[in-house]
Amino acid sequence: MDLFNTDPIVNILPADGIAHYYGKILSATDARYYLNQLLQTIEWKNDEVVIFGKHIVTKRMAAWYGDEKFEYTYSNTTKQALLWTSDLLKLKTLVEQITGSTFNSCLLNLYHTGNEGMSWHSDDEKALGPDTEIASLSLGAERKFSFRHKQTKQTTSVILENGSLLVMKGTTQTYWHHALPKTKKVSRPRVNLTFRTIIL
Repeated sequence: MDLFNTDPIVNILPADGIAHYYGKILSATDARYYLNQLLQTIEWKNDEVVIFGKHIVTKRMAAWYGDEKFEYTYSNTTKQALLWTSDLLKLKTLVEQITGSTFNSCLLNLYHTGNEGMSWHSDDEKALGPDTEIASLSLGAERKFSFRHKQTKQTTSVILENGSLLVMKGTTQTYWHHALPKTKKVSRPRVNLTFRTIIL
């Protein structure tokens, strides 16, 4: 991260929420190191969701880590957190230093290629509390990340670079959906770490 960069962080949402894109906070070398480490050491499992009563196993893989063995339910499935690895703790500390916030858990997603993505959704589960803050660290392939207002349907997008940080907070989850669109242009993997706070 350029510690001497005094440019203000711009909110990429036009209204009804806050989404700050910090750009790259890791050097290319560090981003490559952590990507390789996480691919090898995280206990990845295919994500499971229940949509309209149908049980679906996704190609995308996921993992859930935290301070304690929290339970977290989304898409009608429940996960139990594993305890932090040393690499995850280092990344958590960096993200907390930059954002000035603290987080007690991290949901990781592994997208093997651009053929895997995430459809429109909000991270508005009760366990996250109202106006939750989520810090999203991207490693690996660059991908487009899109927002769509729930009422006006206005959209905006940002390209998430390797080693970059996006922070969603305020009323973002109340008023906006977000998605990771699929693309045939990407053949390399991307790991996304979403640091969040479970309300106990």
